[in-house]
Amino acid sequence: MKKRPHFDILASMIDVADSIPLMSEDEMVELLSSPLPEELPVLTLRNNVLFPVVVIPVSIGRDQSIRLIEDALKGDKFIGVTAQRNPSVDRPGPDDIYHTGTMAKILRVIKTPDGNLTVIIQGIKPFRIKEFTATEPYLRARVEEVEEIRPPLDSEYQAIINNIRDLALEILRLNPALPSQSARVVESIDQPDFLVNFIISNLDLPVREKQRLFEIPDIKKRAYETLQLLQMELNKLKIKREIELKTQKALDKQSREYFLHQQIRTIQEELGDATAQEIEEMRRKAAEKKWSEEVARHFDKELKKLQRMNPQMAEYAIQRNYLETLLDLPWNEYSEDKFDLKEARRILDRDHFGLDDVKKRIIEYLAVLKLKKDMKAPILLLYGPPGVGKTSLGKSIAEAVGRKYVRMSLGGLRDEAEIRGHRKTYIGAMPGRIIRMMKKAGTSNPVFILDELDKIGSDYKGDPSSALLEVLDPEQNKEFYDNFLEVPYDLSRVMFIGTANYFYDIPWALRDRLEVIPISGYTIEEKTEIAKRHLIPKLLEEHGLKESQFKIRPSQIQKVIVHYTRESGVRGLEKMLAKLIRHRAKQVAMEEDFKPSLTLKEIKEILGKEKYPAGLYEKNVMPGVVTGLAWTRTGGDILFVEAVTSKGKGLTITGNLGKVMRESADIALEYIKANAEKFGVDAQVFDSKKIHIHVPEGATPKDGPSAGVTLFTAILSALTGRKVKPRVAMTGEITLRGKVLPVGGIKEKILAAKRAKYTDIILPEENKKDVEEIKPEYLEGLNFHFVKRTAEIPKLAFEEEEKAPKRRGRPPKARGEETVAAEESAPPKRKRGRPPKKKAEETGSTSGEAPKKRRGRPPKAKSEEAGTSATPKRKRGRPPKKKQEPRQPAAQGGETAPAPAETPKKRRGRPPKKKEPTAETETPATPSDSENATAEDTAKRRGRPPKERQAENESPAEESKD
Repeated sequence: MKKRPHFDILASMIDVADSIPLMSEDEMVELLSSPLPEELPVLTLRNNVLFPVVVIPVSIGRDQSIRLIEDALKGDKFIGVTAQRNPSVDRPGPDDIYHTGTMAKILRVIKTPDGNLTVIIQGIKPFRIKEFTATEPYLRARVEEVEEIRPPLDSEYQAIINNIRDLALEILRLNPALPSQSARVVESIDQPDFLVNFIISNLDLPVREKQRLFEIPDIKKRAYETLQLLQMELNKLKIKREIELKTQKALDKQSREYFLHQQIRTIQEELGDATAQEIEEMRRKAAEKKWSEEVARHFDKELKKLQRMNPQMAEYAIQRNYLETLLDLPWNEYSEDKFDLKEARRILDRDHFGLDDVKKRIIEYLAVLKLKKDMKAPILLLYGPPGVGKTSLGKSIAEAVGRKYVRMSLGGLRDEAEIRGHRKTYIGAMPGRIIRMMKKAGTSNPVFILDELDKIGSDYKGDPSSALLEVLDPEQNKEFYDNFLEVPYDLSRVMFIGTANYFYDIPWALRDRLEVIPISGYTIEEKTEIAKRHLIPKLLEEHGLKESQFKIRPSQIQKVIVHYTRESGVRGLEKMLAKLIRHRAKQVAMEEDFKPSLTLKEIKEILGKEKYPAGLYEKNVMPGVVTGLAWTRTGGDILFVEAVTSKGKGLTITGNLGKVMRESADIALEYIKANAEKFGVDAQVFDSKKIHIHVPEGATPKDGPSAGVTLFTAILSALTGRKVKPRVAMTGEITLRGKVLPVGGIKEKILAAKRAKYTDIILPEENKKDVEEIKPEYLEGLNFHFVKRTAEIPKLAFEEEEKAPKRRGRPPKARGEETVAAEESAPPKRKRGRPPKKKAEETGSTSGEAPKKRRGRPPKAKSEEAGTSATPKRKRGRPPKKKQEPRQPAAQGGETAPAPAETPKKRRGRPPKKKEPTAETETPATPSDSENATAEDTAKRRGRPPKERQAENESPAEESKD
């Protein structure tokens, strides 16, 4: 039977009332006195309950019900009627029906055109099922009578009955959908019990509610419950009527939809009493919370405020959302920590290769927590280049300690309300992201990752970094205040872990709250192990491949690392490996023939042309080119610095250098000027030569306080013409006093030098402790040179330092003023008579041997020669390599190493390894004289006074050679 709202059933009862006379009191007594059969067939109703004396029509459509009615009509027409527990069950069994029903009599059966039956039945007396005797073809049961308590018709009972009749008539009056004859039916019922049962039967109530009233044996109590239901029904109809009257005046196309929604909402709230149920549910959840008394009092106060609000107000939804947030937050609910330190170490080693410092710190934290139980969690900061595993390390830590894991990215965060939340008075207000993440974690002690701390911004809406101070300060986060909550929340047991790429981009106010753990880049060997253990298995699973379908050797992985990636982490390596695996996935999907193991040829075909050479080392073929080491946000890198001199004056710097590096270049140049004589640089060169410094890749900004040593070496190399030793890289900062200052990022810089195939590294002395902290395998194949003063750098960096003694008596100062072009223009004939390299071996590098080699020359004459300006004639006949008279050993031995401090001008412009001991005693008048010179002539000239020899040696050809 279909459900009919309110008193719609009365309309269908009018015809029945006309054809079936309502019973008198005597007739009712006679009907109720009918004996109850021992066994009855049971007819089940889907959406109604039959009460005693009440007449209702029932639509019969199920086969077993039709069979039951047909069999009953053949007999005494008595049946049992019960209600179904679940109306959706089409063939109910003994467990699907209520076991308290009504004995009924079939009054009339009407067949409908669709083949169904409409049966009019009248209830007689209630019964209770003792047991079921049959289930086929329909239910049959043994029953027993249920005695009803009929009260005497006293004044109280009579008043209840009168109120029931009045309320029923008022409901019929307010509901224009019901016919006017319905009121006549209600007025004609004079038996109190019949009126109560009739009203309940026709009210729009759920079946379970009607069954509850039906099972009340006391008629007076049933009448009182009916009176309450009618009062509620009348109130709803009045509210509906008021809504109709208020909205009818301004009803149009735009307001029609609003009116309907308001009407539905009001009806739903009044019928279901949803507000009361929600409040009661909140109160029950609050009783189970472990919050403090302060929070409990605050919650009760806000809950009472919600009870006083009209559900239709906008503030009602805000208040309810606020209370639900308080209930959903974990208050003093902690997950149990795991204190198995060996298992924790195993998990950390399983998920991450290397990172020993980080693992050591985590194990130390767990050890202290195990001993003290209630230690405040420190705020850890993992900083390093991208792709080294900072964020993923948090998941491993959470698993190791047995805590929940949550992550919040701070990149680009500019609004302070994202941290502290909005005030709940605003529409759409919500708590900050810290509280929302705690709600997501479900515990008060999760592992909380604050990702990208160095990328926090700020604007007119506030500074999020300032709001984070209360979160990250162990002394303040015990009472973190969120604008939405309005009550303190304890964050002291949360294990916060921050991540960043660059430490100095973290707002300064946060730095001293953090315990810093740097994570450096990986070596090639470490990257290979990470690829084997983690990257390749993960990528194979993501691409749906088996391990047997893709194999790559460690040597091939190293080729990919060296030739296709240039990073400190493994993010780029993962992309390259994914490209190889995608190619294999395509082959498997297209059923192509392939071998599981890759070859180098296949790798090159898939990945394309090599992006980077085997090593970044570049041989310095000219002075002024120096390799420096730099720290970038992606790890360590090498930096080439180029310096040249040209005609002009001053210093030019190019290459997109920042302010700090430009200042380092100025300091390096000024220090060289102040110590020009010490470094063998002519002071006049600064007035005649322009120095240009360039750092390649000008599109990339470069800055930092660690390029002073590199810039100093480049400028000095350009001024003196000395080349830097091969495979030498350097880093460090200098001062005007010549002191070398320590720098940071030593491990990253060393890894960059090793990747670029450099073997010798010059570092500040104070960075020696940083090198000692690095694992020995990182330092394999590297030689370190530590310096305290800038003056120590040239002998370590320049290869000419060892070859300088071969230039007999020529000071470095003179060399800085000559050009290579002048040396190449010298006539080759003047090289005749020069002994080969053998002379350099016979000579010593000390100035103490010089007086013996220049026999017969008084020291005074040498001093005069040194003070005299160099003339072309003095340098004639000193060619670099064309030595044609090795038969003069006496001359070689006697003139090999003149004192450099006494004769600086005579040896200007002489290239190393090509200095001849006979050049100062030969007669330089003409080339022919030089060719015909004999050993005797040379011996005779040894005794010449200095003044004579000076005149002979002066010639224009010597000057052009230099």
